[in-house]
Amino acid sequence: MAHGTRTEGHTRHSRRDDWRQSATRYALLPLRIFLGVTFVYAGLDKVMDSSFMRADGTGSIGETMEGVRDISAIPALVDLSLKSPVGFGYAIALGELAVGIGTLLGLYARLAALGGALISLSLWLTVSWSTEPYYYGNDLAYLMAWLPLVLAGASVLSLDAMLAARRDRNL
Repeated sequence: MAHGTRTEGHTRHSRRDDWRQSATRYALLPLRIFLGVTFVYAGLDKVMDSSFMRADGTGSIGETMEGVRDISAIPALVDLSLKSPVGFGYAIALGELAVGIGTLLGLYARLAALGGALISLSLWLTVSWSTEPYYYGNDLAYLMAWLPLVLAGASVLSLDAMLAARRDRNL
């Protein structure tokens, strides 16, 4: 049987390729779930914390921003937040909720991820800028975690994928 083919080897290789393709398709799903849950939790935590949503006092957004004003990378951004600390607190909290929900549902996933990246960037440049060494501050790590989702979106288990499939069927 010099010219015969071995089907076992081909089948094993094919299964391995199928697994790799599946793993590749789902690779960003754990990151999406983690970031989505974390941002929903962070937004709800801020909205539910009465001491956080105040202009001054222990644990307030105002006190936090006053504390980082002189050590942030962009003091003007902190000054902007101090014009209305409660409004800024609600903007951050509602932004985190919108980003988290959009990420979990995979609805406008790239836009949600861009929003998450911008929130993380602004927090890194203000609140955690002076953290030393830099890798102790989590906002930079969150910023980097959002970037793959900005680039790739949510291709599986998402409303974006479902809407794209529906558009394709209608064409």
